[in-house]
Amino acid sequence: MVGVGAAAAAGFALRGRRSAPVAVNRLRPPGAVPEGDFLAACVRCGRCAEVCPYRCIRLLDARDGVDAGTPVVEIRDVPCYLCMECVDVCPSGALRPIEDRDVRMGLAVVDEKTCVSWTGELLCRTCYNVCPFPDEAIDLPLLRPEVIDEGCTGCGICVHACPVEGQSGKKAINVEPPEAAS
Repeated sequence: MVGVGAAAAAGFALRGRRSAPVAVNRLRPPGAVPEGDFLAACVRCGRCAEVCPYRCIRLLDARDGVDAGTPVVEIRDVPCYLCMECVDVCPSGALRPIEDRDVRMGLAVVDEKTCVSWTGELLCRTCYNVCPFPDEAIDLPLLRPEVIDEGCTGCGICVHACPVEGQSGKKAINVEPPEAAS
């Protein structure tokens, strides 16, 4: 009987450590329906992760409770390059077909307190240079990056490339999930 008690205690400990499936720089793949609908629709088949040529999609594990088996993109590790292959194989509609310019995985936000272009320490154009949609998703007025909300897909390529990490562990540019960005 001691084994059952220990297993139950371990289960409670895991639930206590559980974090939200979607957070800053941790997003659903492109074409994801809103989070509540996504969790109901996703059948946890893993096809999206299997087909991703960049291996940016990973599946949550048992520590994530009811979210286990659902896909996320940890854009600090590997951003989404918008190949859209994941939406083509999703059998449940959790990821819906969408044109890459209409993707809204989240919204990039520049931290003006840590961005070296904003603080005046250096001139850095990294986020602008790597953006697949410069001048549409990010601009450089006065040589400081500014995200253009309507054009940002939230792919995270800018975050992945950003050389500046703040004291909080975040980069000088981060992607907020859709719920937080609206």
